[in-house]
Amino acid sequence: MPTDPAGLSTVDKMNLGLDDALAAARDRYVAAHPRSAALADRARRVLPGGNTRSVLHIDPFAFRVAGADGAYLCDVDGHRYLDLLGDYSAGLLGHRPTTVAAAVRARLDEGWALGAMAEAEIVFAEAVAARFPSIEQVRFTNSGTEANLMAIMTARHATGCDRVVVFDGGYHGGLLSFGPSGARVRAPFEYAVLPYNDAAAVERELADHGDRIACVLVEPMLGASGCIPATPVFLAAVRGGTREAGAVLVFDEVMTSRLSVGGAQGLLGVTPDMTTLGKYLAGGLTFGAFGGPRDLMAAFDPDAGGLSHGGTFNNNAFTMAAGAAVHEIVTADGLLDALTARGDGLRARLTEVFDASPLPFSVTGWGSLCAVHPVGGPVAAPADLAGADDRWRQLFFHDLLDAGFYLAPRGYLAVSATVTDDDVDRFVDAVAAFCDRHRATR
Repeated sequence: MPTDPAGLSTVDKMNLGLDDALAAARDRYVAAHPRSAALADRARRVLPGGNTRSVLHIDPFAFRVAGADGAYLCDVDGHRYLDLLGDYSAGLLGHRPTTVAAAVRARLDEGWALGAMAEAEIVFAEAVAARFPSIEQVRFTNSGTEANLMAIMTARHATGCDRVVVFDGGYHGGLLSFGPSGARVRAPFEYAVLPYNDAAAVERELADHGDRIACVLVEPMLGASGCIPATPVFLAAVRGGTREAGAVLVFDEVMTSRLSVGGAQGLLGVTPDMTTLGKYLAGGLTFGAFGGPRDLMAAFDPDAGGLSHGGTFNNNAFTMAAGAAVHEIVTADGLLDALTARGDGLRARLTEVFDASPLPFSVTGWGSLCAVHPVGGPVAAPADLAGADDRWRQLFFHDLLDAGFYLAPRGYLAVSATVTDDDVDRFVDAVAAFCDRHRATR
């Protein structure tokens, strides 16, 4: 390998340039966030790592938000950011949607912590069942994690089998994470972890173990591991194979339900046996749900299956009221269709920017959900990201934050309905400026 007179190889010099650029970006961040730094130190004394939601960690410390409205966040150091993360897709309607606020205020006037049922629970359930082809009946939970756990338990009960088929890189909640760091806190089921988008692997698993499989749990688009859409061939293998084996097919639509009124399943024309939901459907309040056909969900009917499903806050009064209000918004005037089109347009424009740049970047996703990767692409499975240099991810995050745009440090974006076309234009321009600024950093 060639070296210069100082003994540094060409690769070393390239790495030194990237290291220097990232160090400078972090120094700017530290200098601009003294109040956040002080709060981070205080938080570490009582919260492991200074937080209670690991995904919100930023290196070297997270900024703290003082206020939020529409598509914008303001931190305690006085900086204002266009929020392109949308609370990891839970904030589809922005930070202070007036309809949701009105529903919550009305509930405040009527009382909460009921320990009983109210009409709003029926209204919300009717709204969910009306939207998704696979759902005739639904039960509410506090999160997508709970929803997925309950869907698995429902499938185990219905089939009498124990084996759960999932996919490498899948994220179905904190206790059902199949990325590199998820094993130690994973719920202890019997798993088969298959490569995502590998139809042949699905066919082999179902052929070899079909009589032992309770369910296949899959995201129509792999979310946390990089916004990687499923291929039609892969989904056809999953749907056909589970039907033949008598296993329950569960679509985790916690993220992808925002792609249309009928979710990803409505766009794909593939109807699972059960669907799990979470995130935005309650306007940013605590929410999860799992549902399916009457014969499966009858397991929770005291007059039929008799399975118990507890949870003090499953039908909490605020979530039930907000959920009904959100349904009216997202099913009217083509809001979700327009948002999906805006996201598709953003991804196409980012692809043009990256294709014209010498930097090692690409973008994947579907609709208003996308992820920027420090690899040239194509990306069809998590294995395609194995060669990514995380320093590029961090530099991209810090430079865009410095320019006033907030996204996840891993490059993930979830565009909310409050983001405008002008906002998208400004972001694309900022990404192009990043690419120009660091042409020599390679």
